Amino acid sequence: MYDLHTHTTMTDGEMIPVELLRRMSVLGYRFVAITDHADSTNLSVLLAALDRLAADADEMGLSLLRGVELTHVPPARIPMMATAAKKIGADIVVVHGETTVEPVAPGTNHAACTCPDVDVLAHPGLITLADAKSAAINGIALEVTSRGGHNRTNGHVAMIAREAGCQIVIDSDAHSPSDLLDNRAKTMVARGAGLTEDEARRVLSLNIERWRSHKI
Repeated sequence: MYDLHTHTTMTDGEMIPVELLRRMSVLGYRFVAITDHADSTNLSVLLAALDRLAADADEMGLSLLRGVELTHVPPARIPMMATAAKKIGADIVVVHGETTVEPVAPGTNHAACTCPDVDVLAHPGLITLADAKSAAINGIALEVTSRGGHNRTNGHVAMIAREAGCQIVIDSDAHSPSDLLDNRAKTMVARGAGLTEDEARRVLSLNIERWRSHKI
């Protein structure tokens, strides 16, 4: 199991990082990305903190992916920020997409989908087919999410990702313990977005190491 989009008390989450890891371990996860909200003011601080968490993750049998979610960053600055994050050690860069429930700047989806240093476009709202095709070319996954509000467009995201040949990932965007998903809940999110049983199985069993190797 994997979750590539979670938050902790380092930004607006309710769990300290080690509690998040412990709860994910109990639920049976193997790969967990901590991706707190980032901009130019806290990018290096977040990643340095996650470096210090690696030993705890190892003790719990988890592969910790040190990440950030670039949030409300002006679209023109997203490529520079994503590249900067990778240069200082980010394993995964998520961009806060154009969800329909927040005032995300128009052009954010396009900036993310055309940047090879981005790995996941989170809750991309009513993403266009053209942007999804760019994401597919750059190996960027589109997120189907369980997060309330952001999940309103899951069906559209799944349909566009399928047409564009994009990788889909199922994430929690967890901020609190009640947001965390067991395997059954993740399956329901996938199926509720319109994925077939076979599609859901493939998405949920994504080999994260192999997927990341294509991005490195």
